[in-house]
Amino acid sequence: MSRSIFDMNTRKCGPLPDRARTELWVETLFHWLFSIGEPYEDLEYFMATARQLREELSGLVRVVSDRERTDEALHVFFESLPGIRKLLEDDLQTVLDSDPAARSRNEVLLAYPGFFAVAVHRIAHVLFGLGIPVLPRLISEYVHSRTGIDIHPGAAVGKRFFIDHGTGIVIGETAVIGDDVRIYQGVTLGALTVHKDMAERRRHPTIGNDVVIYANATILGGDTVIGDHSVIGGNVWITRTVPAYSLVYHKSEIVIKNKMPFPEPLNYSI
Repeated sequence: MSRSIFDMNTRKCGPLPDRARTELWVETLFHWLFSIGEPYEDLEYFMATARQLREELSGLVRVVSDRERTDEALHVFFESLPGIRKLLEDDLQTVLDSDPAARSRNEVLLAYPGFFAVAVHRIAHVLFGLGIPVLPRLISEYVHSRTGIDIHPGAAVGKRFFIDHGTGIVIGETAVIGDDVRIYQGVTLGALTVHKDMAERRRHPTIGNDVVIYANATILGGDTVIGDHSVIGGNVWITRTVPAYSLVYHKSEIVIKNKMPFPEPLNYSI
């Protein structure tokens, strides 16, 4: 196993990245990646912003690491940006192809919290994979506060991922999500039990390819696998593996009655 660029010692509490600077860097990078706004049509402005993004990230990372390791991490991160951008373009196109309410690319970029959460997660995931302390979590928590979507930067997410609505979604650190997965609001991909000695073990479920998980479903456990092409209905609670091509739903009785008031009784006097 290759060693991380950063040697992390969780028992030491060193300097912390600035929260406000981190949040501004995230927003600027998101706009830069998709050339949102007229100034980005100017190539000189675009390149100047790229240099500023690199310098700002360098400053944020250097707070928690030395210069040599920071430079190495920055090189790897910015080399990975074209790949991130390609993944995000596919994510964006999936929204446009799947959601009848999505009218345009700009609407998705500016008004879809699920897409923003996925985009920033892909950025934080690369930083997390480089072993950078604290900063990836700070980034993911910013997205959590902004969108209500909580994705740990360690979670592995496949291609063409679509979060619809999104509020209340929780995806744990060791979750693995395949390609072409759609998740609705309130879904939890969590741990079955929580103990500190499980930190190095798989605690969260694996979701196969082409899976749909409807609102408020809860899927727990590191040994739990949702098979390819399955549909998980709303409000279900799953703690064991589901085979491919399954339809899982919660069956409950729904009673519908007329709520109109009963007429007053007629009293007859004879």
